[in-house]
Amino acid sequence: MEVIPFLFPLLLTFAALPQGELRIYAIDVEGGKSSLYISPSGETMLIDTGYAGNNGRDANRIVAAMKVARVQRIDHLVVTHYHADHVGGVAELAALVPIGTIYDHGETWDKANIKTAALVEAYDVVRRKYPHKVLKPGERVPIKGISVDVVAGSGEVISKPMPGAGTKNPLCSSYHALDPDPGENALSLGFIIQFGNFRVADLGDLFWNKEYLLACPVNKLGVVDLYMTTHHGTKTSGHPQIVHALKPKVAIMNNGYSKGGSIPAWQTIHDSPGLQDLWQLHFSSEGGKRHNSAEKWIANVDEDCAGKGISVSAKATGGFTVHNDRNGFEKTYTK
Repeated sequence: MEVIPFLFPLLLTFAALPQGELRIYAIDVEGGKSSLYISPSGETMLIDTGYAGNNGRDANRIVAAMKVARVQRIDHLVVTHYHADHVGGVAELAALVPIGTIYDHGETWDKANIKTAALVEAYDVVRRKYPHKVLKPGERVPIKGISVDVVAGSGEVISKPMPGAGTKNPLCSSYHALDPDPGENALSLGFIIQFGNFRVADLGDLFWNKEYLLACPVNKLGVVDLYMTTHHGTKTSGHPQIVHALKPKVAIMNNGYSKGGSIPAWQTIHDSPGLQDLWQLHFSSEGGKRHNSAEKWIANVDEDCAGKGISVSAKATGGFTVHNDRNGFEKTYTK
């Protein structure tokens, strides 16, 4: 594989974060998903790659974040599911940086969908060139220095509560199911990521009804410090039964200007007990003034944006700092 050096202009201005901590970069792929995790061991994990096209926009933004983080390879590339905003950028990224192992949920149930079939076919061309592993609930991504536990994948969830979890969820009695999702969102991988006392929920685009299996009748996941919002903050994920059970201190919403950031999802997160702040990658056009955070918490306030991101630096004690790369605003949260 030819590796192209970091010669293009830096598109992002992420904060340079210290070593010895878990570092997280929520990369703006304009309504898609791409999150870079850097373990204190120095190993890297990228969850999803955003879109293809747009002159390589998303792959370039990922590599720009890597440059700021002073890492030059992706040791663990995780594809949560086979939608264009998550798997689309794999080939373009693979042309730019070395990749270690690729992980995904395995076969799709959505083979009759022409778009999904085309995405899987293009992805498989790249995947065959690397070590590859199918992840199942109960397994871990083998990255040193942090725990990355698979809690959902291929339509299944963990069978038992995680250590310290298992409390009965009183909100379950008010739950209402949606019509089943026959596509890839129901198959999405989901993770609990832990560094010492610091915990993150990153559930990809896991569908509403599948989230219920993690939250009811008991909360299988426990509480977290940081919630990387599910499915960009759309109304078909992130019901109160799971979000309020997680009780995050902070949420980071990976929405775009006109994708995600729905009013119901935003309100559910905003009302979560114990939530201190909701950070957003974009202002949501649907949300308007009443259902968006104040500008200092938003990385991109205009539809035509520079692709600013949000970065996190977490200590093993559980304290962490979140930084807005548009305006330099940051806030530290204690355990």
